Amino acid sequence: MQDALLDKLRAAVGPADVLTGVELSPYVVEGRTPEAAVFPGSVEEVAAVVGLAAEAALPVTPWGGGTAASVGMPATRAGLVLGFSRLNRLVEHEPGDLTATVEAGMTVAALQSALRSRGQWLSLDPPDAERATLGGVLATNASGPRRHLYGTARDLLIGVTVVTADGAVVKGGGKVVKNVAGYDLPKLFIGSYGTLGIIVEATVKLRPLPDDERVVGVAFDRLKDGGAAVRALMASDLIPNAVELLDAAAGGALGAGGAPASVVPSAGAPSALGALLVVGFDGLPEQVEWQCAELARLAAACGGREARPLAQDVWPRLATAARAAFGTPTAVMTFGVLPTEVAELMEHGAEVARARGIPSAWTAHAGVGHVSAALRSDREPQAPGPVAAVLSEWRTMARTGGGHGTLEWAPLAVKSQVPVWDDPGAAGRIMQRIKAQLDPHNLLNPGRFVAGL
Repeated sequence: MQDALLDKLRAAVGPADVLTGVELSPYVVEGRTPEAAVFPGSVEEVAAVVGLAAEAALPVTPWGGGTAASVGMPATRAGLVLGFSRLNRLVEHEPGDLTATVEAGMTVAALQSALRSRGQWLSLDPPDAERATLGGVLATNASGPRRHLYGTARDLLIGVTVVTADGAVVKGGGKVVKNVAGYDLPKLFIGSYGTLGIIVEATVKLRPLPDDERVVGVAFDRLKDGGAAVRALMASDLIPNAVELLDAAAGGALGAGGAPASVVPSAGAPSALGALLVVGFDGLPEQVEWQCAELARLAAACGGREARPLAQDVWPRLATAARAAFGTPTAVMTFGVLPTEVAELMEHGAEVARARGIPSAWTAHAGVGHVSAALRSDREPQAPGPVAAVLSEWRTMARTGGGHGTLEWAPLAVKSQVPVWDDPGAAGRIMQRIKAQLDPHNLLNPGRFVAGL
């Protein structure tokens, strides 16, 4: 990077907030090192930095907590990391309106703590909330178990401030819930991985804290019985806030979270897989009590062996239980399928991996059809073929049922054989046209997202 540009960046944000050289080691992704990392402290400084990068035709990679840095392909060109650790304030909280305006670098955990003191919360529970920032959660459309009842970021975002690829500051939506005028610009940036614009501030809808919340685990000898219990639950009058289905490996990874004593199949069980169904309820104490009892009855009719309360600290581990089953997995793939096909995908997917001698672990937001699977391979990393073959077959299985698969994490050697993103079809052409309009010089996270965006 030219010294003249570095001098301009230091003048824009302050010398201490421009990192180079060995200071860049935390921001190396897939072996690729950025030319500098810059940490603006205001929306105006973000705009100034992006404007300078645009003048120099330098790519920009937004960086919140780094929890999703390995998702997708690394940037095709070295450039700037734009860090948000200084943009971490709760700008405005209107308890009467149930809204809050937050800078993009504030972590979800810090935001929830600030809201909790006023008896409210943001109904998003993404993994690693201590590190995940609100801007990163919106940009990746991250969510957790409670999405079953409360939805994802698309359902909670009502206003957004974005810095475009040429350094312009654009605002969309508003600060009130009843805001329906014009195009819903904020939703355009949700899940775009920073390729269309850089989210710097957001206004979100809040909810009152529930009077009571409980999470219950039910063990099954067979995964398909757990799937049957999910279907019975979905057809009942119960209103859970989370419906999670885990295989034996993922269920065991919950450990101290209070999983039932054993989810390993009993002797003579016809399936090689056990299962753990985890269901959450919230609301008035008497309502929660009745729903927990009704869940136990429904699950027992489907072969549930044990139903008991789990510790509240199980929540942040549910979404990552499959990955945690192996410590450092070889690859992680997520799927979107019909809820009725979740258990079948998990069972058949595990059989595919087992046939190639590779252990797998599975977990799912079963009520919404979002599945996550991890692989552990003891083979040399220079021989990614068997892992790639399993991942490809998994994706084919998901497509057969009208779903899709995304390679959430894997070494570059595997990514070179298995595309990270599934084929978007006709939607990919639309996305490319939007990208060309908003970022014509392809400077925002180039090559990171689906369809090469």
